[in-house]
Amino acid sequence: MAIYMTYPDALNLMQSWTTSESLQRHMLAVAAAMRAYARKYGEDEEKWAMTGILHDFDYEKAPETHPYKGVEMLREMGYPEDVLDAIMGHADDPQYPRKTRMAQALYAVDELTGLITAAVYVRPDKSIYGLELPSLQKKFKDKAFAARVDRQGIIQGAEELGVPLEEHLQFVLEAMKAEAEVLGLVGSLRGESREG
Repeated sequence: MAIYMTYPDALNLMQSWTTSESLQRHMLAVAAAMRAYARKYGEDEEKWAMTGILHDFDYEKAPETHPYKGVEMLREMGYPEDVLDAIMGHADDPQYPRKTRMAQALYAVDELTGLITAAVYVRPDKSIYGLELPSLQKKFKDKAFAARVDRQGIIQGAEELGVPLEEHLQFVLEAMKAEAEVLGLVGSLRGESREG
């Protein structure tokens, strides 16, 4: 019998392995985007969110073996193979092609959530509510901004998912806005919609 098979248990596992608040928030952001895509496609929201919350759970403790050792551990706990395949697929290892929509979604949202978070942090109000698509697109095109974000991976992820890039950016932005409080992205002007 699996120990961790629900989203709350997966969240507890992630939090017990990850002390970095920014890394925790990244996984929460990915989980929010995954849940939103699952809802869009009529898939299992809990399973998709669980995949998002666990995709980097082992990174802080074992970056050199991430995600391989973490996936081995999850397998021993009895996590479903499609969850494990999706987590392996986000590593961009050719041995683990992204065959399922869940795997494609995880890859597509992973880097993008980081770009959106970075775009919020440079806003004067530090609020995601006022971040709109044109500003996000500008940040996406500016390769000097959040330079470590793999923009080609975001483009490829949207293509694999079969979603136009602009639509993908907007969708993930809205998914993160819906979870702004959990993600620490409310800032000082909650509900404001003006650009800054």
